[in-house]
Amino acid sequence: MHCVYFPPEVGGLESHVRYLCRSLVGRGHRVNVVTSLSQPGLPPHQVIDGISVWRTWLPGRNTLGWATYAVCSTPKLAALSREADVLHAQDIASVLPCIIAKQGRGTPIVTTYHTSHFLRRAKSRFWRPIFRCFLRVADHNLAASAEIAAVGKDIAPTVKVEALTNGVDTSFFRRVDPTLPRLREERYRLVVPRRLFSKNGVEYFIRALPMISAVVDVEAIVIGDGPERATLESLAGELGVTDRLTFMGTSPHDEMPGLLSSSDLAIFPSLMEATSIAALESMACEVPVAASRVGGLPEILNHEVGALFEPADSKSLARTVIELLQGGQLRALGVEARKRVVERWSNERLTDRHLEIYEALVARRHAVA
Repeated sequence: MHCVYFPPEVGGLESHVRYLCRSLVGRGHRVNVVTSLSQPGLPPHQVIDGISVWRTWLPGRNTLGWATYAVCSTPKLAALSREADVLHAQDIASVLPCIIAKQGRGTPIVTTYHTSHFLRRAKSRFWRPIFRCFLRVADHNLAASAEIAAVGKDIAPTVKVEALTNGVDTSFFRRVDPTLPRLREERYRLVVPRRLFSKNGVEYFIRALPMISAVVDVEAIVIGDGPERATLESLAGELGVTDRLTFMGTSPHDEMPGLLSSSDLAIFPSLMEATSIAALESMACEVPVAASRVGGLPEILNHEVGALFEPADSKSLARTVIELLQGGQLRALGVEARKRVVERWSNERLTDRHLEIYEALVARRHAVA
């Protein structure tokens, strides 16, 4: 596996790769992950959950930094690939290192396109031919949502791009005892598990909060951090909702089931989204979800497990949340949400499909040889 970020980094892509790799190790496979030295103090090599993790230099969290990292990580990936049956590139910056590592060996490459970075750059006259090349070179292309898969097909019409929703470790993400006490039993608690970047739309939730609280007694917690935090805290003050809104910052991954289980409804006001791992994790904890009608969110949500609202529309968000809170069905929605995740998006099902792909590619390579 090649992935720019890996735990202790927090995010949907990071969780996806960790749980997929851990499941592969649990089934007897040897997994190496090449990733970045993204935080001070991380060792260049460690074993996490049986996964051998190798970290190389990351000069910056931007396009130039990711490109430089891709080049600098290639020698380590190439060395590890000598004994690899499959190379798996997890998102854009991982594809070129896998292509280079493959040279002279014929090791099959699987790519997965996860994020809004792909969707944004797909319209660029600079990036579009690069993506076309990446899609054609890979032996199997995966996309984290039907939207990403459709964009990939538009770029390279002759190439198959399989939509495969990310999975959740449903043995870990399940309803547990709440870790946050209830100060007022009659007050609903909303949770917004979002990193504080503009694409995640937290601003629109904060703008909706006065409208929601005028009708229903609520409080909200935002779990996540990012460059917009100071601006969002200032906005909450201007709107007079600081007494109903808590910015918790980033919470350790292991604490998330207890935090999610402390809430009545999870909110995802995204402006762009592939498939939200955090939304699936909330559902796995029996928490219904209200989310923007964008990206892959409509693929996992409907009225049986929550509701959708229009993106960048605080009034639509407020109406939707009020209807859910007043509908008297939160518990039933949560139960159905977990059932749906277990049936369709468990990490075990995700691992099954990955192994089918890997084994088919290895068999094809041996047949040709």
